[in-house]
Amino acid sequence: MKEYTKWCLVLCVLGSANCYVSTMPNNYDTIVVGLGSAGVTAASTLANAGRRVLALEAQDRIGGRVMTVPFGDGVVEVGAEWIHGTEGSRVYQTAIQNNVSVLPQDLSFQVYMSDGSLGNKELVNELIEFCLQTVEKPPEKPEPLGKFITRQLMKYINDKHPELLNEKDFIAEFLEMMNLLINNYEASNDWNDVSVQTNYEELAGHQHTSWHRHGYKTFFEILLNTYNNGTGLPTLDIELNKEVTLIKWPKNTTGKVQVVCKDGDVYTASNVIVTVSLGVLKERCSSLFSPALPEGKITSIDKLSIGVLGKIILSFPEKWWNYNSYVFLWKSDHRKLYSDDDYWVTKLQHMSFPAGSSNTMTFWTSGDTTKLVETLPEDVVKRKVMELLRKFMGKNMTIPEPTDMIRSTWFSNPFTRGSYTHDNLLMHEYPNARAILGEPLVDDSGAPKVLFAGEATDLTHFSTVHGASDSGFREAMRLLPSSKV
Repeated sequence: MKEYTKWCLVLCVLGSANCYVSTMPNNYDTIVVGLGSAGVTAASTLANAGRRVLALEAQDRIGGRVMTVPFGDGVVEVGAEWIHGTEGSRVYQTAIQNNVSVLPQDLSFQVYMSDGSLGNKELVNELIEFCLQTVEKPPEKPEPLGKFITRQLMKYINDKHPELLNEKDFIAEFLEMMNLLINNYEASNDWNDVSVQTNYEELAGHQHTSWHRHGYKTFFEILLNTYNNGTGLPTLDIELNKEVTLIKWPKNTTGKVQVVCKDGDVYTASNVIVTVSLGVLKERCSSLFSPALPEGKITSIDKLSIGVLGKIILSFPEKWWNYNSYVFLWKSDHRKLYSDDDYWVTKLQHMSFPAGSSNTMTFWTSGDTTKLVETLPEDVVKRKVMELLRKFMGKNMTIPEPTDMIRSTWFSNPFTRGSYTHDNLLMHEYPNARAILGEPLVDDSGAPKVLFAGEATDLTHFSTVHGASDSGFREAMRLLPSSKV
């Protein structure tokens, strides 16, 4: 099947779009590698300015680390779930300007203990809120995030809840749960891998705004003009299943950039915007570029960290829960009963419910747990998760068997190799790593030839879809210095 036919089929499925097949010759101004948030933003910005653009995507779909799929009685997000902040968000504004409703999602929770009893929701919520707020006032000296939160929390407990100081089991288990919660924010493996200081800046507005039944895919459909039967962008060609293996660029000369694909196809353009993840760059940067990347950029790729966040999503015949999310707190004696092979189950402590489907639930995983879950047999994951659910919540309710299950595979996927980046303990030693990663490679005349976008290159909004989109716009505008777009 020809690539343009596959593209049409995908658009028809995702957006009920009219299929536009370009007749542009292989004569492009810019090639964009990767069609996640950064790539789609860059490609659509250039195409809307009249530039001839070719977008190459290694996977069989558009969206990158955003992945909306039909599931349950609606849709679920296997990748990015929410719009994080609304003020100044390119993603939020895209929805509002196109009259697409996006809704703040209430994540208030209930707490269950591993003996099936209800936990102290008010106390757990108070302690979680304190931990998240204390991070906003980091110390002057660099420090691992987990150590800082633990120290501050113990001071708080000593002042506000001295009676808890004798509840060593509760404190230990709360800290373990908090570690996992931070990892779910940061996509880290352990909260002590994360720096308490960070350059990340939170946008104002609700932090968990959902595309609900529209799905996050709508953001990409709007940008590509395929939403509501749009006819696409006439100066943009899109090729799916096109894995790029080599980018040849003129370093000490001038001329075109050549992009070589795994299937043997070769494309040329004046420049190329590379939007692949940091995980892919870590794995392939030594072979992907000719001439090789500058030493400074290679160092940045090496020293920055990308983690992995995972989801186990279950569907049921109908909704049987009555809260917006749940926190599971173990008793240490119960946790110790799990063998090494099954210990990953004890790391499933946070559960939420997709806003786009009323009969589905999501367990969140991070780090090494996620990597392991991606490799386990599906029936094992499903059985163990159901055992966990019934252990914590089955005491006073009948929990039905699930009708289906989806697992994310962001680490094992060779075209992502992770979820998103965080500020690690090396950020003070390499404070300009993100900026260096985002610097273009120029030819002998100083013209940008290989440009870099993606969430990892955004200085303050890394880890988010809006940060990735901003980076794509940034690089498109680097090529359109006089444009009014």
